[in-house]
Amino acid sequence: MKRLMTIRAIVAAQVVVIFVGLSANALAEEKLDIGKMEYNSACAVCHGLTGKGDDGPLKELLARPVPNLTVLAKNNKGVFPFDRVYKIIDGREEVKAHGPRKMPIWGNAFNNQSSIYFENYPSQDLESAGRSRMLAIIEYLYRLQE
Repeated sequence: MKRLMTIRAIVAAQVVVIFVGLSANALAEEKLDIGKMEYNSACAVCHGLTGKGDDGPLKELLARPVPNLTVLAKNNKGVFPFDRVYKIIDGREEVKAHGPRKMPIWGNAFNNQSSIYFENYPSQDLESAGRSRMLAIIEYLYRLQE
């Protein structure tokens, strides 16, 4: 009887391990790429889904050519220009196509609008949610580098 109880306990533990493993695999497959999703919702209309500036739906309406975001590191002696990219997105470094400095499009937008990916931030700290969104995009741009 004691041996039967031990066998049942071992089988039950194995079943639990299998289900936990399956659940972990399912979650791993469902991981969201927040940087890519934020990029697609805010940047891809001009810079395109690939970041190369060749397929954005608003490309034809822009007065200046859209830069290829996949060669930022290549054009900076192999070093990804994190600080410059951050300053461009948050509006501290002016890019004429992004609007005047008085109205930096993405810095203010990310600080003032909520994101379904960063809703856990306290409402009194919208800037941290905005920074998180910008950092997610920058990390995604880093992964796009050729």
